[in-house]
Amino acid sequence: MPKKITVTQWLLAINAGVFVLMFFILPEHPGLRKHLPLYFPLNDNFQIWQFVTSIFTHADTTHLLFNMFGLFSFGSLLERVWGGKRFLIFYFVVGIGAGVIYSAVNYFQYESIASELREHGVPPEVFALLDEGDDPRPFAFALESQYPEAVAAVEREKIVKLYVTYKTPVVGASGAIYGILTAFGLLFPNAKLSLIFLPIPIAAKFFIPAILLLDLFSGITGFSIFGGGIAHFAHLGGAFIGFLLMIIWRKDLSLPPELQYSH
Repeated sequence: MPKKITVTQWLLAINAGVFVLMFFILPEHPGLRKHLPLYFPLNDNFQIWQFVTSIFTHADTTHLLFNMFGLFSFGSLLERVWGGKRFLIFYFVVGIGAGVIYSAVNYFQYESIASELREHGVPPEVFALLDEGDDPRPFAFALESQYPEAVAAVEREKIVKLYVTYKTPVVGASGAIYGILTAFGLLFPNAKLSLIFLPIPIAAKFFIPAILLLDLFSGITGFSIFGGGIAHFAHLGGAFIGFLLMIIWRKDLSLPPELQYSH
């Protein structure tokens, strides 16, 4: 009798399939890159379904492999503990929740900068230029030529951040993976984990809070040891939603003896 395909295996296959479709089968298809990633809520490309589709969309091979490694390593064990149905619910709730929190943080940051510009006389029609293609020059030219006082009053870095926030979509299963990591840490606090650049085994109850604090630091300061283009608040959002779900499911935190780690 053939072995049943697990939910984790299905998720791995779907992620891999979407990646192959986007980068090898239909690499020039504009609709895939327009409709699958999660865009900023005010962007014309934003659609509600992107909270789901973005979870299965990745930027490059490295991005895909890291996330799938996390899904396979930790998701497989959670599925054994909970069963496929509960694990699938958990995966989608934390993944969608990560996108919602990330979008909310981005909206708050965008509105904070936009309010400063509006206070210095920049009208709505200038912000409408953000939807004109992928060229930042019309927006930048309108600001600098017509509203130099606003540009002088608001830090240039903030204006760049406003543009990038509005135009750059987020992709990847990282938010869901961070939710899975959080659940793993609560279920197996004494399991030893290690990073590639820090190959010293550390208990999950210390390791996972440490990487969450690192994400929080990077999200607030903009400084990241892993480089730019990382959605730190999506990671934190997934971890937060995962933690809430684990509280809701706290009566189910007990593990069968064969899955318990010794203290």
